[in-house]
Amino acid sequence: MASSLPRRRTHAPKSSSVLIDDVFCQECGSGHSPAKLLLCDKCDRGYHLFCLRPVLPSVPKGSWFCGSCSNHKPKSFPLVQTKIIDFFRIQRSPETSLNQDARKKRKRGGSLVMSKKKRKLLPFVPSEDSNRRLEQMASLATALTTTNTEFSNKLTYMPGMAPRSANCPALERGGMQVLSKEDTETLNLCKSMMERGEWPPLMVVFDPLEGFTVEADRPIKDLTIITEYVGDVDFLKNRENDDGDSIMTLLSASDPSKTLVICPDKRSNIARFINGINNHTPEGKKKQNLKCVRFDVGGECRVLLVSNRDISKGERLYYDYNGDEHEYPTDHFV
Repeated sequence: MASSLPRRRTHAPKSSSVLIDDVFCQECGSGHSPAKLLLCDKCDRGYHLFCLRPVLPSVPKGSWFCGSCSNHKPKSFPLVQTKIIDFFRIQRSPETSLNQDARKKRKRGGSLVMSKKKRKLLPFVPSEDSNRRLEQMASLATALTTTNTEFSNKLTYMPGMAPRSANCPALERGGMQVLSKEDTETLNLCKSMMERGEWPPLMVVFDPLEGFTVEADRPIKDLTIITEYVGDVDFLKNRENDDGDSIMTLLSASDPSKTLVICPDKRSNIARFINGINNHTPEGKKKQNLKCVRFDVGGECRVLLVSNRDISKGERLYYDYNGDEHEYPTDHFV
């Protein structure tokens, strides 16, 4: 949640000081709504979140630069295979190295034939070019490093937060859908592919207005598992004053004190950089290409991002929030 004063996307010291009373929006010229004024990390000029195009839902984490200063981009992660393997803790073995042979071997050995008619989930299809997969992984490593986020591809339970035992699907208000055995196998296949370095065909790009965002790097079919939404699990009651812009509902319990959320600001994967969308307008519904779905997976609540239509190469990814509208309104999302 935003504070009553304008704040930067980072806490880095600035070369010049700005008086709060002197800050005004460069677009509308007004100094009203100071909690919605975003300061450029280079020139210190202010911009209302709602005056930017596209509109930003909240003050994002990491560095942000206005249009005039947007040539200041984050330092890219080195495109070195050994560094990328170490960063993502890829398994080191001949069968799981970042090369085309492993990908071709898996394809020849058989694939999961999914029936859309039965609405079964599809595994993502990695790029066949091993060098392109390295570039995709490096783009995510750049975003994670810039935002001081540790890579994690699973839910984490930290001391002082919600314990693993609190993640109980039976507490879900109205019940939670159970992921089928076949879809669970598909999810596990996606996880094992990533452990081998067979990455989802996604590229993290830096946009001067939206910050880090994600694009499809090859066509993606409807009902494809894009990624799992992961991070630290905590009780919602502990996060009511949290200013994080990516908190996601994990468990919406009948007892509000037991409701759980995912907090990806410390540990996360590529889901951290996929944008939410205003899915309450015709334009927003047209841009939305992912669905955020909560499942009971082996007795644990999990959140999956799944494509809800065919996605073209180069298309940016946008998903809906899965929380109740009164908890997570999206009418002001990009």
